[in-house]
Amino acid sequence: MTELTRVWPLPANVATQAAQIADWYDVTNRDTPWLRMNFVASADGAATVDGLSGGLGTAADKMVFNTLRTLADVVIVGAGTVRAEGYGPMRVDAPEQRTARGLAPQPVFAIVSHSLSLDPGDRIFVDAPVRPLIVTCDTSDSERRKRLKAVADVVICGDENVEGHTMRRALAERGLAQMHCEGGPALFGDLVRDDVVDELCLTLSPMLVGGAADRILSGDDQTLRGLSLSHVVEGEGTLLLRYVRA
Repeated sequence: MTELTRVWPLPANVATQAAQIADWYDVTNRDTPWLRMNFVASADGAATVDGLSGGLGTAADKMVFNTLRTLADVVIVGAGTVRAEGYGPMRVDAPEQRTARGLAPQPVFAIVSHSLSLDPGDRIFVDAPVRPLIVTCDTSDSERRKRLKAVADVVICGDENVEGHTMRRALAERGLAQMHCEGGPALFGDLVRDDVVDELCLTLSPMLVGGAADRILSGDDQTLRGLSLSHVVEGEGTLLLRYVRA
């Protein structure tokens, strides 16, 4: 089994079990709304290999990726990323780890989409263990909204675009205070612009990519936000950095 070492803050701490790793990432008060982003990037800053993030993954990254889903009330993903990365139904592999912490067996899957180019017959809806959410805006296509309401709860969070503050509030009001977002870069950019991101978990994969790969954050406007380093974890050359808002 992959061994992870929390190398900072000192003293160092070693973990191989999911419950130990989860203790490093859990928050003090789960009732307080908290929006966490999770991304992987290469040592030279690439967020993708051949357009997908999967080529950057390592065993250590996978362990933390699963841990963050285990701790989440809701997993938020942009529709473009759902399509590009081939997402299936949102389901953690070890629901007993959630129930041991007093959580529901599975997190809710929230898909953010303006175009609503989603197929109600897709397995992300048909085989979902928990009824998904679709987060959209008021100007999205009303007929598509109507069709999708058969398989998901549609939540309006803005007029012309999904607004981060409105989404955060709407999810918290549904009892989904611990929000875990897996991107993609455009959604990350929107949430940073709206200043609703509390935490960034960034995996630095020990590889170089080069080329014109995307960064983890994209958008038209330059946005400066301060971060504070919370901890550093290492596993077989992979660095897992946890930042919280400064």
